[in-house]
Amino acid sequence: MPSFYELQLITFVGTCAVWLLIDNYLSKTRSPREKSSSGTAQAVWRLTRQYLTVYAIVMGADWLQGPYVYSLYREQYAFPERLVALLFVTGFISAGLTAPLVGAWADQHGRKRLFLLFGRLLGGISTSILYSAFESWLVSSSNSLGFPQSDLSTILGRATLVNGFVAAGAGVFSNQLVGITGSFASPFVASGALLCLAWVTIRGLWSENYGAQDTMSSQGSDVLQLKRLGQAWRIVSSDPKLLVLGLTQTCFEGSMYLFVFLWVPSLQESSASSEPLPLGYIFSCFMIAMMLGSLFYTSIISFFSSSSGTTSTNSSTKDEPLVLHAKLSSLVCAVSALTFAVTIGSNDEHVRFWAFCAFEACVGMYYPVQGMLRGSLISNEHRATLSSLFRVPLNIFVVVSLLTGVSSARYTVLTASACMLGFSSLMTGAIVVRGLDQPATIPH
Repeated sequence: MPSFYELQLITFVGTCAVWLLIDNYLSKTRSPREKSSSGTAQAVWRLTRQYLTVYAIVMGADWLQGPYVYSLYREQYAFPERLVALLFVTGFISAGLTAPLVGAWADQHGRKRLFLLFGRLLGGISTSILYSAFESWLVSSSNSLGFPQSDLSTILGRATLVNGFVAAGAGVFSNQLVGITGSFASPFVASGALLCLAWVTIRGLWSENYGAQDTMSSQGSDVLQLKRLGQAWRIVSSDPKLLVLGLTQTCFEGSMYLFVFLWVPSLQESSASSEPLPLGYIFSCFMIAMMLGSLFYTSIISFFSSSSGTTSTNSSTKDEPLVLHAKLSSLVCAVSALTFAVTIGSNDEHVRFWAFCAFEACVGMYYPVQGMLRGSLISNEHRATLSSLFRVPLNIFVVVSLLTGVSSARYTVLTASACMLGFSSLMTGAIVVRGLDQPATIPH
């Protein structure tokens, strides 16, 4: 008889499969006006294939490490929890220190080239590249091909969906690898092989794109990118909406990284069984939940796009997708805060598991939502720079939390994350939603 977590995984997979079938059926019944021309559709499919192929390989390499990174340090190497936290912190410190430079280098020297040159050196730098240069490459390529916002939104939604498939498969595969080899290190070896494959794939599939080209010659000797970073900071500080985007990135992604460290000990301490938890299966449940969040996002976008296309005729229609995404961003942060509050208030293993699944569903919505907001509100020449600049306070938040968030302080960290997510939700509603909902204040 399947265990509790195996049964949950089967249920999640079945729900996701049914939802995919329904979504596929509904997409075929849309009116011709909602569909792109054949030429545009081919271009969208080509860009989608180029991006998702690389994205799936790189995220697979990243997710293979996810279920067992804590157990590798804590159980196999028998490191104390504070040392485990310090090891986690090392990656975030390197990411925090390099994030501004990585973004600026990506804008100036090319997003593809940066991954090929530096993505193989250090994990912290690779993380900065993955969450800045990749999205910037996609948005820039989409803009250069003249794709509408709806097509970009579709690709971002599919990316999160593919990410969920890959992560779920990586969870099961890593679980099997550990079972076969008896070592928590085996998924990390497989991850390295995938990264080598990603290097080859990027060289073959991706073209190069850049940020601002007119300033490259004047900034060629600015190795530390001080001028570009100064320009980026002036852009952010002069626009409250961008400041709130940065706040949301810090609060949500910071909480997400803390979740990576906290979910294993949180479930272990609430487990009534003496048997070890099937971490790979639990991780796969989380990833399927993330996929369901992505599917929920695409369903919402499809519904509102078809509704606005048939009912709205005023001049502010083109801004409605951004308002919708801002509202979704506020909702995602609010629900995420609630899930953390539930885990703090309950010591039941299954309640915590379901709360964590709900948080992962929010993660599935967060990435396409924030990707659309950043892609629309941040100019191309500084997109990677600003995205990386936002990661500086994010990494500071994670480092400080990890250095204090062990043992009894774990609940304090979760409480702080819940409060910050709630604050981010309120600020998004008060500033971003209100600012975008006023057509007179939006430049045309």
